[in-house]
Amino acid sequence: MKRVYLWVRELSLTQQLLSIAILAIAGFTFFLSVFLSPSIDAFTENEMFRIIHASQDTYLVYLEKIDDVSDISGEMVYHTLYDKHTDNFSGIGEMVPDTMVQEDIRRLLGTEEGILGDHVIETGKRLFASTAKILYSTTEYKPGTYLISYLPSDFENDFRASLVINVVNINVIIVAILFILLILWVVSLIRPLYQIRNYINKIKNDEPAVLNIRRRDEIGEVASALTDMQAELQRQQQSRQEMIQNISHDLKTPIATIKSYSESIRDGVYPYGTLNKSIDVIIEHADRLEKKVRSLITLNKMEYLLDELPEGDNLNMNRLIDKVLLSLSVIRPEINFHRELDDNICFHGDEEPWRIVIENLIDNALRYARTTIRIVLHEGELKVINDGRQIDEEHLASLFRPYEKGSDGKFGLGLSIVWKVATTYGYRVEAENLQDGVSFRIWREITKKEKKNKEREKKGSTRRQK
Repeated sequence: MKRVYLWVRELSLTQQLLSIAILAIAGFTFFLSVFLSPSIDAFTENEMFRIIHASQDTYLVYLEKIDDVSDISGEMVYHTLYDKHTDNFSGIGEMVPDTMVQEDIRRLLGTEEGILGDHVIETGKRLFASTAKILYSTTEYKPGTYLISYLPSDFENDFRASLVINVVNINVIIVAILFILLILWVVSLIRPLYQIRNYINKIKNDEPAVLNIRRRDEIGEVASALTDMQAELQRQQQSRQEMIQNISHDLKTPIATIKSYSESIRDGVYPYGTLNKSIDVIIEHADRLEKKVRSLITLNKMEYLLDELPEGDNLNMNRLIDKVLLSLSVIRPEINFHRELDDNICFHGDEEPWRIVIENLIDNALRYARTTIRIVLHEGELKVINDGRQIDEEHLASLFRPYEKGSDGKFGLGLSIVWKVATTYGYRVEAENLQDGVSFRIWREITKKEKKNKEREKKGSTRRQK
């Protein structure tokens, strides 16, 4: 089965179409020989007996009115009178009674089955894979005298052959129509797929590419997704180029300042009045340079971050938040920090990436907060809320994308790192405007199994304390 699957997977759509056509023809032939042929046999037999019964009823009426049956001419159905007492068969009209019918009547005499009713005699000849036969029906005309009506095998075979040919022709026409529709359908699939392939090749070769596929099915959705992807790639490429220019400018400025101040000090000139103040300027710009370089290194490192930890929450977030606040709260002493932390909350992941996430979120909050920063920690959820100005709605959806320009026109790398770490460890991240500020939220859905395990752990801890 696996080999068949691999073989089919290597076929083109045209080859698959031909394979389907061949299988359909083979299946139709099998259906005709195994299922349809017996049904045609049964239908033919029932139809023959219907003709026999109709003709027999007509002849019974004639026999009541005419004494000399030799004057009645036969048509499709042949009739014979049989006298049981004399064991004599007499044909009606010029037709001589069929010898096989006579032998079968004599065989049935005295048997449980009896000679009355419908009977079938196999002749041994075959036509269209079906055994030819003689069908006859016997009814009592007078006591001891029976009317035997039968059809010869030639008529039945002709009728069956005609029926088979008609059925086959109808099925062939239906299969042909379906095959043509299938070809048109496959062509309608192949053409847009070729367009998509050419479109992708042009994008790969950095050539101008346009994709016009107006369909509402899955192919149309793929085409729409590709055009959206191309637009997004172009936007990211432009943002990346702008970011590189911005970073180059940010790096160039402190480097130029450090170089010029150092050369001035070497020549005995103090640009900022005194030696200490001039060196402080050099140190300030060196710190700026170091921070920018560290952000770039961190972003590049996070691109290769993988979740290689066992399942489960292993990192105590309460202690990690305390460590980060201890180092960052001194940046703006006038800001009030409000903590709303549940006890012993653990997240999944390594300490260093999550420390960078919390540092970036709090550093971002410190940049915009007026008076207060709230840190909320619940099971599977972390929020950092500041009371600064709201974010433009157009930037909310794309705030965490790499190389995204902020509302102030600068490229912040911190939120890109936040998004990368959170999604790597199975969490989601979003920004939301509040009535009096902005909330950055990281969370994941807690499963029922995890809730039950947490409840068991709490109950067990309570019992141990008692």
